[in-house]
Amino acid sequence: MQNAPIAFFAYNRPEHTKSALESLAMCEGAKDSELFVFCDAPKTQEDKAKVDDVRKIVRFRKWCGQVNIVLREHNLGLADSITSGVSDICGRYGKVIVLEDDLVQSPLFLDYMNRALQFYKDSEKVMHIAAYTPDLKTKLPEAFFYRATSCWGWGTWKRAWNFYEPDARKLYDSIIRKGLANEFNVQRSMNFLETLSANMEGKLKTWAIKWYASVFLREGLCLHPGQSLIMNIGLDGSGVNCGRSDDFDVTLRNERIQDFPLPVVEDKVALAALINFYNSLKPRPERVGLKRAILNLFGVSK
Repeated sequence: MQNAPIAFFAYNRPEHTKSALESLAMCEGAKDSELFVFCDAPKTQEDKAKVDDVRKIVRFRKWCGQVNIVLREHNLGLADSITSGVSDICGRYGKVIVLEDDLVQSPLFLDYMNRALQFYKDSEKVMHIAAYTPDLKTKLPEAFFYRATSCWGWGTWKRAWNFYEPDARKLYDSIIRKGLANEFNVQRSMNFLETLSANMEGKLKTWAIKWYASVFLREGLCLHPGQSLIMNIGLDGSGVNCGRSDDFDVTLRNERIQDFPLPVVEDKVALAALINFYNSLKPRPERVGLKRAILNLFGVSK
């Protein structure tokens, strides 16, 4: 089995980038992996110093067996940076593992991702491998299928990414026409359709809500671990799009996932547990930016 190439996206958070890359270097399989680091260019002059610091960090050491650094000459923004980078890597290698600069991984993150990508490579209904799951009160299997994507450490194949639809209006109209709004919003526990509408109206320019909608409309499913292999350290007020929150803190899994589920069907117990989790996240005054933090789990506020 050949490990999937890793696409790592960084911008202007040097300390987060260092922590994320250090955890990647500690992953089982990192020495046998090829890493592509995409560094966006500064959007403003004020960002230049931190962007330069990030670029120094990514050059600091050989984080994986082979490292390729892509320095953007012009600011693309996260949405265009990710979609173009994922399309490029998928086009060349047929699969990809995707990380951002605020994601610390379990040492077994790459093991899980690569084995899952290999196991389901010919299962067309499986379109996305996610590495993050919030800590839930319900006992879950080692891994399960769920409808929604997650941008906190994920992977896919060219065969699935080919269905990515960048036109939010097409996606929105299809969901409404088919009467799938409640299903798309996970039984009204989230309001993903509102975010898709904001993209359609030009109020937001994001990518992962479109990816989720693209998967959803193909009746695709996403593999998730019962215990997270990813910890987001960016919900500390340092990011552009979300404030502080500890609602998504997790204890990282440090045991190898042994069994991947078959047949490919959504897990009803996990679905109910996730709906309860989302419904429990009622905004309170002390939860600054909670709504954005929730949406950030799916990349929709970026």
